[in-house]
Amino acid sequence: MEMPIPNLRHLRVFLAVTEQKSITRASNSIFLSQPAITQAIAKLENQLGAALFERHSDGMYATPSGDVWYNRVSRAINHLQAATLTIVKENTNKDVPSKNLIGLISTTQLKALVAVCEAQNFSIASRNLGISQSSVHRAARDLERLLGVTLFEKSSLGISATKAAQNLSTATKLSFSELRQGIYEINALQFRDVSTITVGCMPLARTTILPKSILRFNERHPDVNINMTDGPYPDLLHHLRQGDIDIMLGALRYPAPADDVIQEELWAPSLSIVARNDHPLMKQETVSAQDLTQYAWVVPAKETPTRNAFENIFKDANIDLPTRIVESSSQILIRELLIESDRLTLITASQVEREINIGLLKKITFPLDHTRRPIGLCVRKSWLPTMTQSHFLSMLREVSENFR
Repeated sequence: MEMPIPNLRHLRVFLAVTEQKSITRASNSIFLSQPAITQAIAKLENQLGAALFERHSDGMYATPSGDVWYNRVSRAINHLQAATLTIVKENTNKDVPSKNLIGLISTTQLKALVAVCEAQNFSIASRNLGISQSSVHRAARDLERLLGVTLFEKSSLGISATKAAQNLSTATKLSFSELRQGIYEINALQFRDVSTITVGCMPLARTTILPKSILRFNERHPDVNINMTDGPYPDLLHHLRQGDIDIMLGALRYPAPADDVIQEELWAPSLSIVARNDHPLMKQETVSAQDLTQYAWVVPAKETPTRNAFENIFKDANIDLPTRIVESSSQILIRELLIESDRLTLITASQVEREINIGLLKKITFPLDHTRRPIGLCVRKSWLPTMTQSHFLSMLREVSENFR
């Protein structure tokens, strides 16, 4: 079940009351009646299940939950403010107000924007949101009028999102991610931490660091959910930068793939050539690159670091690459192909540690110390982890230290 995102106008009311420490002063600053402000705060507190203010004779003061929520809401609004100001700055329509634009935009409009950008189709977006297609159309068009720009254009495949729509959609997802983290933090303060950590994981960490980290982490945080997302590196990076993923784990890229992410190396294992236990090459005292060309291989897709290392084995020896190749990153498929044939693969031994320990697979002696691969985590530069997420990061580091 998706966590509901609070009303954007209620969030603005909350910020005003927190900063002014008074409903009366907040009313004057945001031009909203005092009863409307009182009602908005009550709805917000009811939705969060926590008191956000302590009421005193001299004003309203944030509770610990209120302080946490203020931090997250401020960060969320900043994402939206930066995106809308950029859109208005690039817009030639001078009739669009540049100030207080956030105060005119609703959460419903932003949800519709994100849904249509992701689906590239109004009908699919409406089904994903569980509302009528006319409601999605109306929300999207109202947002276009507010911003004074075109958000969606017709194309041969249906509709496409403009640059303005894409930028605001990304800002919205990052904003909603901040709010979800704020809700997690408030729940933790209430001793009901049932948060979710979303991890994008690549093969090199999937069978090593991650399983052991999850098991140890859940011993201390049994009610916290871990959502693992598999996928190619470019897809995972895209979802990380948009706030869909909290942490990306796997082989690092150098230089860093984007200015808005930070990488941290956890471990640097070398690659190994692996085959079935009774492979013909196991009988040889020394194995050359020429020997390796005599066999079929299963390797990752082109342009991946492991594939590059595979090709360099033969380029460095000035011989042609093997031609009988299956491309796959599926460890299940790789394992079965190796066990049932004379195929070879290039992989870190820790990824097939269990198969090696029970005698199904074995490393072939071949010098590959130069192929050490930095394995680590990648997060958004602006990401502020919750305490629970910080504990998970600590567990990843602790488990990685054991692997070293």
